[in-house]
Amino acid sequence: MDAEGGAAPTVRIERYPYRARAWWGDLQVAESDACLCAQSEGEPGVLYFPDGDIALHLFDRERVDSVEGGVPAPDVGVSRWSIAAAPPDGGGHQLLTTFSDRQELAHLNGYGTFDPSRVRLEVIDRRAGDDPRDVTVKRFPTWGDAAHLIDLLDVRPQGDGSFVGPARSDGQRPVVEGSQMLGQAIVAGARCVPEQRVVSAHMVFLRAADARRPLRFDVDERSRGRSFSALGVQVAQDGRCCATGTLLLGAVAPEVIRHAVEAPDVAGPYDSTPYDMGVSGRDIRVVDDAYTNDSGAPIGPPTLDAWVRFAEVPADPALHAGLLAQFTGHMSIAAALRPHEGVGQDQAHRTLSMGVNAITVTFHGDGRADEWMLYHHLSTFAGGGMTHSECRVHNQRGDLMASFTVEAMVRPFRPDAGAVDERTAL
Repeated sequence: MDAEGGAAPTVRIERYPYRARAWWGDLQVAESDACLCAQSEGEPGVLYFPDGDIALHLFDRERVDSVEGGVPAPDVGVSRWSIAAAPPDGGGHQLLTTFSDRQELAHLNGYGTFDPSRVRLEVIDRRAGDDPRDVTVKRFPTWGDAAHLIDLLDVRPQGDGSFVGPARSDGQRPVVEGSQMLGQAIVAGARCVPEQRVVSAHMVFLRAADARRPLRFDVDERSRGRSFSALGVQVAQDGRCCATGTLLLGAVAPEVIRHAVEAPDVAGPYDSTPYDMGVSGRDIRVVDDAYTNDSGAPIGPPTLDAWVRFAEVPADPALHAGLLAQFTGHMSIAAALRPHEGVGQDQAHRTLSMGVNAITVTFHGDGRADEWMLYHHLSTFAGGGMTHSECRVHNQRGDLMASFTVEAMVRPFRPDAGAVDERTAL
């Protein structure tokens, strides 16, 4: 269902696939399996709970007037509600808005929405048949679902080796992750040479890309052979180059030798702590609670281990490889910061410029992103405003799936940088 008003962006309203809950302090005020979710590009999602699943007996209805022709009149079809119980912020006015008898948004009649800045909204990330250990809780609004991420990675062919990656942003930080562009480039390369698998990929990130606008991927065939092929990839937005890289693809051959480094001896996924990065359908478990944004966190070694798994990935090796690559840029900087007291990711884009400059990833075979993957990050150097990390990805059996390196920056903003917008700054 789409609802448009004037020049406002299209709002798409769909049935939300997860159970959702709303909390006012320690008091649960709603829970439902039948929520609607409204999405408009560049804005956080909005959850609507059925009236029957809201504890309306805890609320008091407020009178809300609007102005029509200069004369105050009741806003027909809109009710706002307050609550006095256990106010965590000192006041419970207009926490909830419900709708009835609305003509222009009739599909919202009988639903209510909470103010997410004052009411804690959470979604139960669970699918049918999940083991209880696989169920996690995500704070809403989320960036989106794993299905949205898969859709981003599945770039659209335009002909002549060009592809388009669609736009998606929740407006909170509309900057495309470098590792997302790497994952999209891997999928584009695999589409160009489908008879070979991607062996390795290297990408340098030159300037920030706006997540609210599509990206163009131009794939240039440098060499095409029966055993190996080499491709160049340029990522552009509005005619400006944002990233550039190379891909090596190869045909599978009989093995002559085999060995691989062993997986680190760390806690398994169910003995590690779930971490919410705002994507439902993606489960992240951090070993020893080592990942944090807190600059006041205890120091530790320059290592970081995390288990990652995506739900319901299509049986497409290119998408599995793209998803593995998409996470390579998430935690290497945090590993580099761990040994340094008083420095943390909470300073990123505010007082310190942090970002990934380049990633190189090598795939040692076809892996599965819908099974547990252990990302082991080791920061081998930090200095001169740069960090270097050497990392590996193992599956739960201990097999080595991929190796990757990350070059990143951690440096103060230039004195002439002026006011810093943390939403878009690197």
